[in-house]
Amino acid sequence: MDLLGTTGAVAISLYAALSTAYKGMQAIYALPTNTTAASTPVTGSGAPPSVDVIVPCYNEDPRALSACLASIAKQDYAGELRVYVVDDGSGNRNAIIPVNDHYACDPRFRFILMPKNVGKRKAQIVAIRESSGDLVLNVDSDTTIAPDVVTKLALKMYSPAVGAAMGQLTASNRSDTWLTRLIDMEYWLACNEERAAQARFGAVMCCCGPCAMYRRSALLLLLDKYETQLFRGRPSDFGEDRHLTILMLNAGFRTEYVPEAIAATVVPNSMGAYLRQQLRWARSTFRDTLLALRLLPGLDRYLTLDVIGQNLGPLLLALSVLTGLAQLALTATVPWSTILMIASMTMVRCGVAAFRARELRFLGFSLHTLLNVALLLPLKAYALCTLSNSDWLSRGSPTAAPNGVKDSPEPHC
Repeated sequence: MDLLGTTGAVAISLYAALSTAYKGMQAIYALPTNTTAASTPVTGSGAPPSVDVIVPCYNEDPRALSACLASIAKQDYAGELRVYVVDDGSGNRNAIIPVNDHYACDPRFRFILMPKNVGKRKAQIVAIRESSGDLVLNVDSDTTIAPDVVTKLALKMYSPAVGAAMGQLTASNRSDTWLTRLIDMEYWLACNEERAAQARFGAVMCCCGPCAMYRRSALLLLLDKYETQLFRGRPSDFGEDRHLTILMLNAGFRTEYVPEAIAATVVPNSMGAYLRQQLRWARSTFRDTLLALRLLPGLDRYLTLDVIGQNLGPLLLALSVLTGLAQLALTATVPWSTILMIASMTMVRCGVAAFRARELRFLGFSLHTLLNVALLLPLKAYALCTLSNSDWLSRGSPTAAPNGVKDSPEPHC
């Protein structure tokens, strides 16, 4: 039993050391800098670049789609704006036709009706190939964007070195349940800690699908690789935002984060939907981490720590929990050192988040630790053992969307 106790002590100590170093540096690098976003136009003519907004939808709630398109129509962008709404073979197409008809007279809107469901990635690519704007903004059909989002993201793309930029995500249905409140805080942390720190080095590792802008010239270079992604010889259809971001970085482009560009998206409001979403994310993260490893020698050393912290950290935490449970079962003694270490680190992180966000609600994010230990760690282990499974787990019936079961953005991986 001494071996069991020693293993647990070593695992939790290594986890504490790694997490402290990683989260500490992340908090420092995530702090806002004094530099302001440049306002130089992307094109040399001095005119604002043209922007194509692509909205793929599948079995979407008509109310959510209507809110999404209304928010795009209200953009205050000074340049040319075109909107491509791609219906990916929805089973509830009759329900969303009135939404499409409402914008049919707006010359900025174009509607593409796919004869059958081909997946979000291919639906995006159809619109990319039909459009011609300097910049391409992807917006999920259950997402609403603030009136200045296109302007803010386009300004960040002033340099030809920038291939992609994402905005800040919030949960539009935050007040629904305790889970949606928790996810909203998770999004804030993922954007304003993880992404903000990565952006310090121009290497955001995942420009989230609900609100991400791309340079068309860069997209065209990568489109074939993006469309034909394989894993173990089989098509890989989910995790498209992370994969496209990694391809951008691999091609030498910078990827950025713009906290002022606010997008509100629908998040899962039931535990079943949330866990299915997390399972997809875990599989896509594991798949693309292997591709991301090749980038690390050319990036700042913090990005190496970031990858290690996100992948080795949960492993050490899982080992700590398992040895603690074994100690409890075999010796009837409570692993207090492990419990106190996890609890103290949780409270420190939540306290820092509450201070940075100036919101006491982030102290409640401590509940996420219980959720992580009890459900998410076992789920990640299952994901690692089933990497070849490409089932979306949520692209089923047309009634799925209103209940938050459809695919959602990936703010944290």
